[in-house]
Parts: sequence; C-alpha cells; structure tokens
Amino acid sequence: MVVSGIRANGFQVTDVRVDGAALIALAEFPEPSPRGIAGVIARLVNSGELAAGTRLPTVRELASELGVSPATVSQAWQALSRTGLIESRGRAGSFVRPLSPGWLAPRMRGMAAPNDPVRLDLSRGTPDPLLLPALGPALSRVSARAETGSYQAEPVIPALAAVLEASWPSEAESIMVVDGALDAISRTLEQLVRFGDRVVVESPGFPPFLDLLEVLGAEPVPVRLDEHGMVPEALARALLRRPVAVLLQPRAQNPTGASMNAERAVALARVIRSAPDVNDLVVVEDDHSGLISTEGDVSLGGALPGRVVHVRSFSKSHGPDLRIAALGGPRDLVERVVARRMLGPGWTSRMVQTILLDLLTEGTSIDAVAEARRQYYTRQRALGDALRARGVAVAPADGINLWMPVLSERSALVQLAAAGVRVAAGTPFLAASDVAEAANGARTRAGGDFVRVTVGMLRDGTDEIADALASAAHHVAAGGY
Repeated sequence: MVVSGIRANGFQVTDVRVDGAALIALAEFPEPSPRGIAGVIARLVNSGELAAGTRLPTVRELASELGVSPATVSQAWQALSRTGLIESRGRAGSFVRPLSPGWLAPRMRGMAAPNDPVRLDLSRGTPDPLLLPALGPALSRVSARAETGSYQAEPVIPALAAVLEASWPSEAESIMVVDGALDAISRTLEQLVRFGDRVVVESPGFPPFLDLLEVLGAEPVPVRLDEHGMVPEALARALLRRPVAVLLQPRAQNPTGASMNAERAVALARVIRSAPDVNDLVVVEDDHSGLISTEGDVSLGGALPGRVVHVRSFSKSHGPDLRIAALGGPRDLVERVVARRMLGPGWTSRMVQTILLDLLTEGTSIDAVAEARRQYYTRQRALGDALRARGVAVAPADGINLWMPVLSERSALVQLAAAGVRVAAGTPFLAASDVAEAANGARTRAGGDFVRVTVGMLRDGTDEIADALASAAHHVAAGGY
C-alpha cells in the first residue's frame, strides 16, 4: 500500500493506493477511533469511490499509516462488516461487499441484512420464532385428512373459506387463498395496473411494493402518514393525479407501526368517493400483521363496496414459511386472479390450507397467537417508552416494527453495528420523490433520516438496547456519513 499526503495529527489523507491502484480520496478522518475510521470508509463506499470488490488495506497497514493501534482499525473493520459494507475473505483480505444477489429487487437488496454474525439483529421484520404456534400437533392431525383433490377443484377448501369469511372485516364477494401477502398484492396489481398508470402508496411504505410498481411500469404517488395512517387531505391531493389504485396497510403499517381507526377509514373512503375521475379506483389493503395486531380489524370495504381488495397474511402470526395469505374482494377481480393462477401454481397446497385451518381453530394454537400478540405489545410499549424517556421522538406503534428518527441514517447504522446491533436502513422505505426531499433537508415522518427497528425480536435487555439506539439516533459523525 502507498499512502501520500498524510498529516498524522489531523488524520488527513489525500490519496491511498492499494495494490497499485488509487482507491480512496479522503478529506480527513474526524477522529482516530473505530467510529471515526468506520465512518470515513462508510462514506466512501456509499459515494461509490470505493467500488464493490475493492480490496482494503490490511489492519496493520492502515494502523501503521494512521498512527493508531491495530485493535482500533480491527474494531472499525468489524463495525463495517456488521453493517454489511465490507466482508472478510480470510487471508485474501477485506473487501467492499458486493451487492446482494441479483434475484432480489433493488429496494429488497437495500433491506437485505448480511449473514455476518451480530449480537442482536433487529433489522429483518420477521416474527419471533419462539412466539409462533407449534406446527407438530397440526401436522400430525393433517396427515390423516389432507386431500390432494383434482386439478380443477375449488382453490380454497370449503372449511377454511368459511372460517375466513366469518372473520373478514367487511363483506367480500369472493375469498381465495394465495402464497403470501406479497403474492396477493402482486397478482391483484397485475390485474389493475397498466404501464404508465399511477398508484397511491404510503410514505414511508413497504419497499417491495415500490419494486413491484417499478416492474409494472407504474408511477408511485406517495401520501404522508400520521399515527392513524394515510392523511385524508394528502390522499385528496394525490387523487387529483387520477391513480388506478390505492395501496395501504390498515394496521401495524410497515415500517411505522401506524394503525387506522374506524374514523380514519370513513374519512379516507369519503375522500375517495368525492374525488373526480377515479370511479374505477380500487383500494388494496395489506393486513400483513393480522392476528398479532392489537388494534381493531378495520377496512374501507364497508364504505366502498365492490372497490376494496383486502389481504390478510398469516406469516407473522403462524409462520413465514407457511407462505399463505387470504385475499377477498369483488368477485370479478378475484376470479381473474384465480384464472391467472391456474396457468401458474394453480392453487395453494390444500395440505397447507388444512394446516392453517387447524391452527385457526385449535385451542392451543389460538392461545399461542394471543400470547404472541400480548408479548409484542409489551415489547413495543417498553422500547417506545424507553426511547421517549431518552429524548427520541418515536410514535406509539402496533405490531413488531418501530420507525425511529435519527440525525444521520448511515451514522446510526455504523454506530449500532459497532455495538453489535443491526437495524434496517430507512431509505429503502421511501419513494424516489421522498428520497429527494430528504436529501434537500425535509424532516417529516416520510422524509428526513430514519431507521426501522424490529421490536418483536427484543426479548430482554430493553434498557441497554434503548441506550444504544438513543445514542445512535442523536449522533452525527464528522464528515456527514
């Protein structure tokens, strides 16, 4: 490695060359600490000055050039590794980490957490596996009565259809079962959206929705949120752009944890009914947290008959690997989805449907989901209270996620990684227009800097984690990384 222009007391580096190629042009290191070194490298990776696959200096090389101990650089490298920015390849050295696998869409790549070990991973948005109902008893009972049926049989077993209909938040002309909530959303939008159409989305919202709209060639129209979800006045302005659909999460909104109440649902429905030129608009509701939500099961379907598709997932309540969700709405639209599926997967396995039916009706499983709901509520409230006591203005939230404001997203991620804690970056949850606003200094619930914390995985140590989160929220490193 060749380094020129070093000023040891100020840690200014003008050019660093590794393996004969100029790789880094740094202004200065803010401080000779793991945090300061990690921050500068993080900024260079994010700016593209350090490209994916670039080999970094060894710990001893950089420590010698900067006049710090190898342990200091090693801790910085560990923090960057936990954040997912670099990776170690043993004796070959440390390298800037390549992008996540190509089979992940752009924002899903931004959400993907590295597989590097971390003390506590609060980034993934998945339920606590210890709170899922046991599958063993259901599997033993299902094995004796599961039927394969024929290729042309009804796609939903009648007993499950009856249970779903009895629990639906509003009258649905038809209910079917699909392979998870995102499958339901994707297949519904494919029937509604043509290239160039506009779709109203929440801001911030679920990143795969934005990826999906991009694939469909649709333009997202972001609408800001408050503690009850979409703001009616903001939705009214968005409807002036004549969208074909509104995509929203009625409760435990991901990432904010906001939930609609009945009054907000009525207000949103009133806005939609009174809007000009949107008579064919369809509302698509993603109730992804379903039975673990502590808020009421609210839908716009009662006030907008024939114009609402409601999706209920059982992944967070009963297990992500079941890959099952229910979709209910206008008969003609649901039947179009069914017809399209018949040319693909055909139907969701009736064996899996029978397992879900057992879990929804067997007492022990019902009790397990109720206990999970109570645990998530307790964890959410405990961390929220602890953060507010430490000066972090987090809103009360439902479900398993919390949307935490930070002074600098990247700074927070790096600092938390150094403490062995991983959270999700906030940027993937924003539409392009919101990212631009955040870059220009906008500080709203939709803009500015945030990170998402999966509170549902916080089983203990709430005060310790709150200390680390609050410290990261208030911190901005020199250099603006």
